[in-house]
Amino acid sequence: MSCELKGSYIDGHTRLYCLLGHPAKHSISPRMHTTAAELLGINMVYLAFDIEPDEIGIAVESLRLLQAGGFNLTMPFKRTVIPYLDKLTKASELAGAVNTVINKDGVLIGHTTDGAGYLDSLMDCGFDYHDKKMTLLGAGGAATSIAVSAALSGMKSIDIFKRKNATYEKTAEFTEKLNANTNCSVQLFPMDDADAMKASIGSSDILTNATNVGMEDDKTSLVPRDFLRPELFVSDIIYHPAETTLLSYARECGCQYKNGEDMLLFQGAASFYEWTGQQMPVKDVKRLVFLGDRG
Repeated sequence: MSCELKGSYIDGHTRLYCLLGHPAKHSISPRMHTTAAELLGINMVYLAFDIEPDEIGIAVESLRLLQAGGFNLTMPFKRTVIPYLDKLTKASELAGAVNTVINKDGVLIGHTTDGAGYLDSLMDCGFDYHDKKMTLLGAGGAATSIAVSAALSGMKSIDIFKRKNATYEKTAEFTEKLNANTNCSVQLFPMDDADAMKASIGSSDILTNATNVGMEDDKTSLVPRDFLRPELFVSDIIYHPAETTLLSYARECGCQYKNGEDMLLFQGAASFYEWTGQQMPVKDVKRLVFLGDRG
């Protein structure tokens, strides 16, 4: 009795791509990129590596040595990876964050596709972000990338809420840079200013959680249920679990809402193109990976 190989196979020419994160084992990215490669006949493999925060430099140099074609970064490495790279794109420079690294003939180039992927996911579900106001929770790598792309792409105003810690002033400088270089009005508020948050959400068209609050077993929400209203669009960049506490509040209040799965898909498609020069078959990948249709 014999078995037949299905899909792609690994040989001596297979190119390595991967995700670096902590945590990383929950990620859908390996299945997403592997499925796209199989559909297009690209000889590549994509893995996820959960590494400790102080191991990022060793990991980057190891991937350089192994001639990996590129890699993605998730929490908490979108900023700490920067000193180990050779160049940054303009988008990454402005955001101060990297989620995609391209290995171009041994030169590691940091790029960000988070913001563009997020905006594409909004348009895909029918929410037109142009000339709208956003309340944005967080100022980490994903949040700054979203703010940069939104400000450059036609968002009218953005209120950023961030914990008042050692990096608060750096975020204040970031907001000043956006105000100086875009037509978007950007303001910064402390995360614990409940009155300011309530007022901001009350006048916003969209609320976006770009923090890790609500991920995995965390059942908390940065926003109380009574801050929401049915007209508000609520989004969360978290996709595990599929419904965070914030999104459960949105559902109960009658809001249109979405989790981070489509953002992951669209930012992944942008990374895939940077690495391979080919467009990810997004509809097929969504059907096979996110909707679970394996035929």
